[in-house]
Amino acid sequence: MNEEGCNAVLEVLTRATSQDPSILKPAEQQLKQWEAQPGFYSILQTIIQNHSIGVNVRWLAVLFFKNGIDRYWRKNATNAISDTEKVGIRAKLVARFDEPIAPIATQLAVLISKIARMDCPRIWPELVPILLEAVKQPDLLAQQRALLTLHHVTKTLASKRLATDRKLFQELTSNIFGFVLTLWNTYTEKFLQAANAQDHTAMATSLELSALALKVLRKQLVFGITEPGKSQEAMMLIQMIFQRVRPYLEVRASLPANHTLREKLEKMAILHTKVLLDCQENFPLAYIDFIGSSLELCTSCVFSDDNRHLMFERFTVQCMNLIKGIVKCEKYKERTGPDEEPDPVTVKAEGAKKAFFTESIVTEICQRLIMQYFPLGQEDLHLWETDPEGFVSDEGGESWKFSLRPCTETLFLTLFHANKSVFIPVLIQMVQKVQDASDTEDIQVLLQKEAVYNALGQAAFELFDDVDFDQWFTSHLLKELQNMHPRYKMIRRRVIWLVGQWIGVKLSPSLHPTFYQAILPLLSADEDLVVRISAAQALKIAVDDFEFKTEAFLPFLESSFSLLFQLLQQVSECDTKMSILHVMSFIIERVGPQIRPFSTSLAQYLPLLWEDSAEHNMLRCVILSTLIHLVQGLGPHSTTLYPFLLPIIKFSTDVSQPPHVYLMEDGVDLWYETIQNAPAMTPELLQLFSNMPEVLGIPIVLQETKMATENLKTCLLIISSYVILGKEQFMQSHGQTVATCTTGIVAELRTEGVTVVLKTIETVFKMFPIEGPHFFESYLPKVLEEILSKDIYPMLMTMYVSLLCRIIIKNQDYFFSVLDGIAKSWKTTPDELLTTLIQTWVDRMDQLAAAERRKLTGLAFASLMTSSSRAVMERLPDMMYIIVEVLHDVCREENDKKLDYLVMSEDRSDEIDDEYETLHDKRMRELSRQDPIHNTSFPEYVKFQMGKCERLHGPAVFQQIMDSIDEEVLQQLKGFIS
Repeated sequence: MNEEGCNAVLEVLTRATSQDPSILKPAEQQLKQWEAQPGFYSILQTIIQNHSIGVNVRWLAVLFFKNGIDRYWRKNATNAISDTEKVGIRAKLVARFDEPIAPIATQLAVLISKIARMDCPRIWPELVPILLEAVKQPDLLAQQRALLTLHHVTKTLASKRLATDRKLFQELTSNIFGFVLTLWNTYTEKFLQAANAQDHTAMATSLELSALALKVLRKQLVFGITEPGKSQEAMMLIQMIFQRVRPYLEVRASLPANHTLREKLEKMAILHTKVLLDCQENFPLAYIDFIGSSLELCTSCVFSDDNRHLMFERFTVQCMNLIKGIVKCEKYKERTGPDEEPDPVTVKAEGAKKAFFTESIVTEICQRLIMQYFPLGQEDLHLWETDPEGFVSDEGGESWKFSLRPCTETLFLTLFHANKSVFIPVLIQMVQKVQDASDTEDIQVLLQKEAVYNALGQAAFELFDDVDFDQWFTSHLLKELQNMHPRYKMIRRRVIWLVGQWIGVKLSPSLHPTFYQAILPLLSADEDLVVRISAAQALKIAVDDFEFKTEAFLPFLESSFSLLFQLLQQVSECDTKMSILHVMSFIIERVGPQIRPFSTSLAQYLPLLWEDSAEHNMLRCVILSTLIHLVQGLGPHSTTLYPFLLPIIKFSTDVSQPPHVYLMEDGVDLWYETIQNAPAMTPELLQLFSNMPEVLGIPIVLQETKMATENLKTCLLIISSYVILGKEQFMQSHGQTVATCTTGIVAELRTEGVTVVLKTIETVFKMFPIEGPHFFESYLPKVLEEILSKDIYPMLMTMYVSLLCRIIIKNQDYFFSVLDGIAKSWKTTPDELLTTLIQTWVDRMDQLAAAERRKLTGLAFASLMTSSSRAVMERLPDMMYIIVEVLHDVCREENDKKLDYLVMSEDRSDEIDDEYETLHDKRMRELSRQDPIHNTSFPEYVKFQMGKCERLHGPAVFQQIMDSIDEEVLQQLKGFIS
């Protein structure tokens, strides 16, 4: 080891712990330069293991060491650590387990586990034996550090998912599980002895060692034993868990409330339940023998007054989750057909549950859940008063795994579903008992009533056939909502929530207006804030209901929107603002254009909210979403929002602005709705388009993920909308940008993305049949190349052919000039190229499925009849065959005439003025009217072109051409054009 190098690294590490940036920065840069140097990590290891060096320096060294393992330990890494250096590092890491500083010891254990993930057991087979030997040492520090390392190594190896790795971990488990089990039992016995002697120091030491051993066993049980039911040691572990958990609870209860050991004992008790939960979830059949023990343990803890002093919230949650897991487990449910023998395993499980869940026990559990765990506690009431917005915030997700209230509610529903015959009469009886209680002086009465109503709302779907909710709502609940006593606010809040839960289950649509009317006073400014927010959330549920009728809600729209608006202004938390905005956004979406009279107030407030939410990107996303619905509702009237709307779109879609990563998707959607509903192009809308090239680049960077593909589609629809709305003004300003953007990304896209790009180019060709193709001249060789390609997808073939057709139909001279240029670059003649093109086109005509696309080809072929090209004359028989095919496709017989059904009539009386139709939809319909597909009768066009061809070539040549066409084809042709 180079002592000079070691001193240099030590000096730089010391400087890197400085608080002075002028000293710190150069030192960090120097360490980064050394990261890839041979021997650097060996020096770091020497420094870490020198306990005379300062803790801060050694802490920094171990962090650099750990990061270096991530970057340079793998063989294929750039500047990888050499095999020789690795051998030395591994040997020194397990040579001693005497690190005195706990955080550094933890980092070293993690570091060893990272190496073990790559090297153990193939390259480092001695690691686990060395750790087990160290655990056997009499030195307690060495025991703890070795066991800590074994825990992290086990945790890391258990996380590997390849079949070979899992098999290796199973072999490791079979070798050491029994030893670790004995170790855990020994440490637990020592803890209990120390607890009896009230030796708190010895208790702490034994507790830590016992916890580490149990953590190792937990990982090995789940990932290292394939069939725990056949492992005597695994079953012994589960049995011992049931025996050990209560002593920990009793020791914890005996300690003073502020004792440092209480928290460690809580974690240990929870760890015991985690082992049970893991085993039940992963190996339900092996757990069947423990169903009775589990239910006995959990219910005696959770639902017994005798053991209430032993409980704490997280342990209660774990017990409830274990009960829920057993009751809900599909493996424990009997499901046999009429001719099937019952599965003895499920019969045993079902029997264990039935034996425990007697009617009296189920009744008591139901009553205790509602009366003991559902009521609001002192902490809840304090939070209501001090932080009302925090009180109503929805935890959501999997909070039932960790939080008592959602855990209680999910357990209640699980048990309710499994024991309806018992739960329903108990709950209905409880409702009858509390519903008439309105004593505002007795807080306990109100809390019980609130809890029972909560249970009734949770179980709404289960009680569908047992509660006449319409009658109860009109005769009782409406009166509850009208009791405005300050203390009765908890009932008002719960009742409005309750009705919200039932509205989609069993509240008649005829009563919805009554519900809307009842909500309004609860949204008013003089009501309690929690009640107001709860009423807003109930309103959202009502508006979201399947049977929602806009006309029934319209009489309450102005009042509710105004009250929601006041509420939005008065709440302060970002999450609450988002919640209220969601409600308003939902209403806007459901009522559509009916929102127009109320847009002014939103237009005044949303800019202020946008400015206030500069630090809350998720709130800004909700504002954008609200604006999307608002623009949809306002339609052409959305121009009144432009002073605020367009700068927001510009900011949200500006990739140079850091928040664009959050706002881009909603910003693009808002841009799309704005341009769809724009009555005319404005300078501001035109200027906004300058953001598009960078926005279009994002999907490519994201390698066309699903989200990026949707974003790309929307961007291309925006471009099409600009082309149609802005016409010449837009194309003069941005035509070349459109061409560069669209053709520039094609190579990076899959088929679906390319198709959308080509449709956008086709829109340009439709709008500007003469000028449009010139913008894409450099891309036209690619169009020909793709059509002639052997492996082109039918969808792409259709689009490329369509582009070519539109050029031929509207600008034939330009088509032949482009063909000449391509022929020169491909070193062929124009006639040879056109011959190949027509032959390929004819051969692949079946790939064009849609009648509109086939008609385009027919129009293009008919258009080419009047050209003087030799290639066209030679291939005309094949082209005429296609023309006749297309005539069959698009013509229907009416009054002895064959009429082209794709032609739009000039009579527009059949057009429906749909209030939900955007201005862009109308512009698209008008564009369709100008499209040759819809404004040109194909039989008449073919007849006209044939006459023109005859005049161009003369009767004799024309007759010669006709004679070359198959007689049957000619006969069918005459049937269409005579």
